[in-house]
Amino acid sequence: MSEPLDPSLLLGAYSVGVFPMADSRDAEEVYWVEPRRRAILPLDGFHLSRSLRKVIAGDRFRVTADRAFAAIIALCAESAEDRPDTWINASIEQAFVRLHGLGLAHSVECWDGDRLVGGLYGLALGRAFFGESMVSRAPNASKVAIAALVARLRAGGFTLLDCQFMTEHLASLGAIEVPRADYMALLGAALSSTASSAAAAGSSPAALAEAAGAGAFGALDAAAGADGAVPGKVIAQLLVQTS
Repeated sequence: MSEPLDPSLLLGAYSVGVFPMADSRDAEEVYWVEPRRRAILPLDGFHLSRSLRKVIAGDRFRVTADRAFAAIIALCAESAEDRPDTWINASIEQAFVRLHGLGLAHSVECWDGDRLVGGLYGLALGRAFFGESMVSRAPNASKVAIAALVARLRAGGFTLLDCQFMTEHLASLGAIEVPRADYMALLGAALSSTASSAAAAGSSPAALAEAAGAGAFGALDAAAGADGAVPGKVIAQLLVQTS
């Protein structure tokens, strides 16, 4: 049985541009990754196609946040026909569930009725959001989840959405690759506005994540209905607003 990762260790790693992965779902160990080229999705550069906007604005899916974190990460860790194995082992899963309990890890969920059909999860630190994994069990579900995430991050004052590795799917939505040095500059800027208040609170990574000036992941919650869903028209409007 793999040992749970310490949340403080994880927060410290992300704050310097490093993240954990495992060789498989059943692997007991994790290894630490620092890509030479990093995929990011500029928050003012999301590609909202006409067809995707129609899906979002028409509320094809009920979109919530932090309503089913454990279910989302478990779904991301499941094998699927197009992804027989995963890098999310039990140690990583347990650590992120703990971080969610601390209010630092978050999820976006897409529902078809009462069925969870897609979503994503990641970590918020300062004004950076580190997207970890996404999953889709219905056409367009993961695209809607990313769109909802970008809208939420824009509304909450975030400046960096880290996607780790580039894929065709991410590229179609506006993601770009940057060299490690450029990424570190972006990360430093996203964390710098909260560093001084975190230092006053004790200089720990957890203090940095929650310090004054950090992004507000819950900024859209006021627009949500009684079921926690944010209307698609609100999401679409945020995505077409200019900075």
